[in-house]
Amino acid sequence: MSTLFSIRTLFILIIIAVIAVIAFFILPVSVPIIIALITALFLEPLVRLLQARAKLKRNLSVFIVFLLFLTSIGIIGYFLTTKVITEGINLVENAPSYINEVNRVWRDFQSDMNNASEDLPPEFVTEISLQVDKFLYDLRIYLTDLFNIQNVKNIFTNIPNYLVSFLVYLIALFLFLIDMPRLKAGLYSHLKEETAAKVKFMSSRLSYVIFGFFKAQFLVSVIIFFTSLIGLLFIAPEVALLMSFIIWLIDFIPIIGSIVILGPWAIFHFITGDIGLGTQLSILAIVLLVIRRTVEPKVMGSHIGLSPLATLIAMYLGLKLLGILGFIVGPLLLIAFNSAREAGIIKMNFKI
Repeated sequence: MSTLFSIRTLFILIIIAVIAVIAFFILPVSVPIIIALITALFLEPLVRLLQARAKLKRNLSVFIVFLLFLTSIGIIGYFLTTKVITEGINLVENAPSYINEVNRVWRDFQSDMNNASEDLPPEFVTEISLQVDKFLYDLRIYLTDLFNIQNVKNIFTNIPNYLVSFLVYLIALFLFLIDMPRLKAGLYSHLKEETAAKVKFMSSRLSYVIFGFFKAQFLVSVIIFFTSLIGLLFIAPEVALLMSFIIWLIDFIPIIGSIVILGPWAIFHFITGDIGLGTQLSILAIVLLVIRRTVEPKVMGSHIGLSPLATLIAMYLGLKLLGILGFIVGPLLLIAFNSAREAGIIKMNFKI
């Protein structure tokens, strides 16, 4: 008999709901292990490829892939760290000149305001001055709180925790790579032959689609990176590479994205009187925002097998329900549901 949800499907949905509730409480403290598992799933094809092509044992293949992964992280981390430190030192050295420039512009602005307000009502001029002073005071308090010694102290205090989490991540990644076949065999041993076949189909389909999902994210991020790099090479070539990388990272934040970097940067140049540079940065910010909001759903849809509309809806609902994490979790849940439906685990054959 065709029904909307069979008893078996309802049982599976209940199990998924229970797992989701448990995961809600476990996920925050299991991030390094979860990331290690995801990384292991991505590196698993490389391990199998090395086994097949070089005729190596799995343990040796895992060791080589893991070593290459560590080397890549080390090289990227070294160059990024040295570049950030160099640019940070330059920023600190030039900070007094930036402050003096802002003070000069503010004095000129006050002088122009006094000259232009001679024919204006005194109450209006007073209110404008009060609002500007209040804004500058709030900005100073915010910057003071942001860069106070306590925040810097907290960052350095948490460095051991970050190192421990990173060490746990690396160990878990290596162990996941070693035990991946055993973990899969243990999972399938608890399933019936028919169910195991469906789960294998679903996992292979899910792996393919998830790989396509992150591949799509990477392709979009590459477009964002090179667009920002080309733009900044004309606008601010001395910091083009560093700022392009920072924009590339920040742009993963939904809705906000590169505006967080380019917005304040443009406002600073508007305040200091460099209207041309501020306008160029504003245009670049708009271009990057348009690229992400238009290209992303299409690229994601083509690589994960979802229509641009379904991808956009999944991203939006995930963002509203789960925050920034939901921007990625939303499409992944939709992918998992479609994969389970294609595998026959979830059946929805009904007509109204």
